[in-house]
Amino acid sequence: MAFRSDYIWFNGEFVPWDDATVHVGVHALHYGSSVFEGIRAYSTSKGPAVFRLKEHVQRFLRSPRPLQMKIPFSQEQLEQAILDTIAKNGHDSCYIRPLAFRGMERLGVDGRACPVEVVIMTWEWGQYLGPEAITEGVEAGVSSWRRMAPGTLAANCKIGGQYVNSQFITMEAKDRGFVEGIALDVNGFVSEGSGENIFLLSGGRLHTPPLCASILDGITRDCVITLARDMGYEVVEDMIPRERLYSADEVFFTGTAAEITPVRLIDGLTVGAGRRGPVTAELQDRFFAITKGEAPDQWGWLTYVNE
Repeated sequence: MAFRSDYIWFNGEFVPWDDATVHVGVHALHYGSSVFEGIRAYSTSKGPAVFRLKEHVQRFLRSPRPLQMKIPFSQEQLEQAILDTIAKNGHDSCYIRPLAFRGMERLGVDGRACPVEVVIMTWEWGQYLGPEAITEGVEAGVSSWRRMAPGTLAANCKIGGQYVNSQFITMEAKDRGFVEGIALDVNGFVSEGSGENIFLLSGGRLHTPPLCASILDGITRDCVITLARDMGYEVVEDMIPRERLYSADEVFFTGTAAEITPVRLIDGLTVGAGRRGPVTAELQDRFFAITKGEAPDQWGWLTYVNE
C-alpha cells in the first residue's frame, strides 16, 4: 500500500501531505533529536478504533524527558488530534505515526533552544513483516549488533536517533536472507528485534526479556502478557540465554507494526514444528478478536473514532 494519505496534522493544523515539509537545518535531522510512536487503528463494525490510544500518547509524552524536550500539547489534545486526523483522511483502518522533533533555531549538540515541532501522520498499512507473516511465520537471525548498554542511551524511550541501531540490525538480517534480526544485549542475553519485543514458549511457560535487557517497554508486549495470564499461561520476565532460542517450542515477535508474528526459523534452525505454534495462534485469535471489536474489550483498549 502507498505510504501517503491526504493530510498531516502539523502543529495543530491540517496540512496537505506534500506540503508538510521542514528546513534542512532542523536539529533533529542533524542529531536525531526526535521521538515518535507507532499506533494502529483497526476496522470494526462501529468504525475505526484506535488500539490503546491513551497508553501510546502517554509514552509519547514520556519519551522526550531524557532529551529535556517538552512537547507543547497535552495528552488530551494529542489524543483528539489523532482521532481527528484519522477522520480527516477517511481511514477505516490505518497506521498512526505521531512525531515530535527539535526544529531550527541554532545548530549545535545542545538543541534545547530549538522549537519543538509535532506532526501526526496516518496511512493504510498491512502486515509489517509481510502479508503471510502472521500465519506462516518469519525467518530470523541473531544479529552481530548488540543493543545499547545501560547508561549509554535510553532504551525504554522511542527516540529517533537510537533507531540507527535498529537499522543496523534489520539491514544485516536482510543481507543474510532473513526477514528480521534478533539483537542480544551487552551481556549476550536476548534483547529484542529491530522494532519488536520477543517471546518464547518453553516447558509450557512463556518467557520474555525484562526491561533491563535494553528493550522498549512495548504496549503490545503488555497486551500479550495480560492476555496470556488471563488465558491461564504462566509468563516469566527473565534473562534469556541465546541458546534457548534454538530449543524453544514457539517464538514470536510483538509490536504495533508486527502485531503478533510467529518466528519459524532462527539462524537456519527450525523453531518447534517450523510453523505457527498453537499458543501463538491462540494469542493471535484473542488479540485480533479484541482489536476488530468481535470480542469483549474488557480492558478498555479500544477508542472509537466516531464516538
